[in-house]
Amino acid sequence: MGDYAEHARDNFANKGPATNVGKGKKKEVVFGIEEANALNAVNYPVKDDPQVPTVASAVTASDKTNAAVTQGRGLDVGTANLVSSFQDSTGNVNLKIQRNAFIDIDCDDYTRNMLTRLGVQYVVVNNRMVVVGDPAFELANIFNRNTRRPMKDGMISPEETDALPIERMLLETLLGKPKHQGENCYFSVPAEPIDADMNVVYHQGVFGGLLKGLGYDPKPLVEGHAVVFSELAEDDFTGIGISCGGGMFNVCVSYKSIPALSFSTTRGGDWIDRNVAHVLGISSSRACGLKEKGIDLANPQGREEEAVEIYYRNLISYTLKNIKERFESSSSMPSFPEPVSLVCAGGTSMIGGFTEVFQQEFEKIQFPLEVKEIRLAEDPLYSVSKGCLVAALSESV
Repeated sequence: MGDYAEHARDNFANKGPATNVGKGKKKEVVFGIEEANALNAVNYPVKDDPQVPTVASAVTASDKTNAAVTQGRGLDVGTANLVSSFQDSTGNVNLKIQRNAFIDIDCDDYTRNMLTRLGVQYVVVNNRMVVVGDPAFELANIFNRNTRRPMKDGMISPEETDALPIERMLLETLLGKPKHQGENCYFSVPAEPIDADMNVVYHQGVFGGLLKGLGYDPKPLVEGHAVVFSELAEDDFTGIGISCGGGMFNVCVSYKSIPALSFSTTRGGDWIDRNVAHVLGISSSRACGLKEKGIDLANPQGREEEAVEIYYRNLISYTLKNIKERFESSSSMPSFPEPVSLVCAGGTSMIGGFTEVFQQEFEKIQFPLEVKEIRLAEDPLYSVSKGCLVAALSESV
């Protein structure tokens, strides 16, 4: 099975699932929206965020007592993860994350008892048990299977028949019901891809409809633009934001918060996983596990890590060449008076050595803009959601 399968098995046996899904005996439930609260997402520790309060500074002290109720939510709709955010009454940013994946298992007594003993909550869909989030990912590695993914290449998957009900359940888990009908919820959408014949209209409409069904007022925000809002406040929201996601890389060039150029490419972390899995003869879930277990792209060890490094480098080079070509062919690019920052965010950027490899590939091309720094977002996995929250707060003040 390999090292990562053993790592997942040991973690599952000794610690239980990665998500805290409750303790004690769980009753079998029939799939429905009312069961969503039983499948808890992981709470990210509450922390002060200097970017969000600066946008919300016009809120008075009396208004802040209801800040979490009236000022809206941010939602990162990612291929690999879903992340929600809101500001509480003290001004702190609260984040919650859920892996955007599930696995279905035969509905028999042995498996039901095993999941109950480990404290893994499940729902029943078409007479099969469905486990979502991090427990699904760990089970997939134990059984050397691939998780099922509601999204593919950055958009709702046309091949996954259970995508919509699963996504609705996950959104209910992350967001809960709004405190009042029509609460703002800015959600991320990919920019139009330049290397595939598809558009985001259906995807945007589907998630807008799901959020509206939960009682929110959905408002789309291009993913790369969300990175600008989250990470470039000190630069007057001017620079280049890149969201390195599981399904896509999203790029936004912004001048004083106004997007001058936005596009996406349909290669991301999943593209790396598929190719590494193919050359190594393993499942895509295990290839993803190899990345998350810990690899330094600047110093890969062994055949498996070298395969990951090769495809990462190719993906970064591919993205940079596309950015350069789009810049050079665009007639709407502003003239930046000073060098700009380039910030990378997203789960695919979190691997060790990412910025070093990015810098190496950047130096190989003649970039059309003067860049003063290439850096990683402070919290790469939560950057897009926080950027969506900044947009929601800026509208409410």
